[in-house]
Amino acid sequence: MYSNTRLSDIMKGLPRSVIAQAVEHTGADKHSKGFKVWDQLLVMVYGQLSGSISLRSLLSRFNHHKAHHYHLGTQEIKRSTLSDANRKRPVEVFETICNHLLQQANRKIRQEGRDLLYLLDSTPIPLKGRGYEWAESSKTHRTTGLKLHTVYSPAQSIPIYGHMTPANINDIEDARAMTLEEGAIYTFDKGYCDYNWWHEIDEKGACFVTRFKTNAALITTQYNRIPPAQQGDILEDSLVRFKNKRPGGNRVNHYKKPLRRVVVHRPDKERPLILATNDLTSPAKVIAERYKARWGIELFFKWIKQNLKIKQFLGRSENAVRIQVLTALIAYLLVAQYRARHGITTSLHLLLSELSVTLFNRPKAETHVANRYRRRRLEFEKIQAALPL
Repeated sequence: MYSNTRLSDIMKGLPRSVIAQAVEHTGADKHSKGFKVWDQLLVMVYGQLSGSISLRSLLSRFNHHKAHHYHLGTQEIKRSTLSDANRKRPVEVFETICNHLLQQANRKIRQEGRDLLYLLDSTPIPLKGRGYEWAESSKTHRTTGLKLHTVYSPAQSIPIYGHMTPANINDIEDARAMTLEEGAIYTFDKGYCDYNWWHEIDEKGACFVTRFKTNAALITTQYNRIPPAQQGDILEDSLVRFKNKRPGGNRVNHYKKPLRRVVVHRPDKERPLILATNDLTSPAKVIAERYKARWGIELFFKWIKQNLKIKQFLGRSENAVRIQVLTALIAYLLVAQYRARHGITTSLHLLLSELSVTLFNRPKAETHVANRYRRRRLEFEKIQAALPL
């Protein structure tokens, strides 16, 4: 009997109709000569999950399983074909597919009614050496390459927004173009310090938790009582407002409402955390815990860099690098879907380790064979027991 491979089951999270719409919208299959977006996406996701570090090793592994290609809707793939596609095919088609999965994850979180706590941050993707000269024009004093901006849900351990920019694009510049959600709670660091953007979040009916800069000009209007159970951890809980409506440089500060300042003791640091939020009702300890949760996105960045392929690239053109990073995100989202769909409790790290060597296994067929063998063994044991001594 035929049953799907694990790779086929993982790819079920991405309906072919979604890919067809993305292809039609971007014209990505024009002049494809038989090597479609589906073929490229499938082999690139396989490369992410199998841990392949070169085109040669990737295609050697993938083409070794020719018997499964027909059921996956693909074919044997040549190295030059994949290399050309990564260099030339429009990145927009993969962005569209990735955005579909990100939006799908976001809708699921909202439908489940979970705490809509979102963490914002970015991570650099360093690119140095021969072939990466195109990244030199946007280098900063910290890195040369690209930057991945992300919004991450710690409740689901899954990103809901991802966008790549040159390395010299500030975090706040990307955040201003992001769609804000009513009822969400956004947590971010001082790289997103823009009082007018904070005003936009407040106007949208969302909350934010961040840090004040040390030079923020503030006027304290009220000190809130700190419950005895929080004393020691919470040093101050007060309401403040900005002193300057016109900070200078023809800028206008539109944030006129009161803000809350929560000062949190840090045992391992000399200076306390000075948090800013527009949430005027939640306990100060909850505000501190929301900011502490921000480390979840740092762990996410560390995880994908260690377990997926966004440090070593199969091609050195900007197009190839962007496609590989996008397929890493797509692979992560598909595996997270697969894990939830099957109720797998194994950690993502262990699950990925298992999948890397079993992508072309057929679990249902293996279970069927094992069950048949078990039944025959039981029948044999019964016959043996019935025989006279």
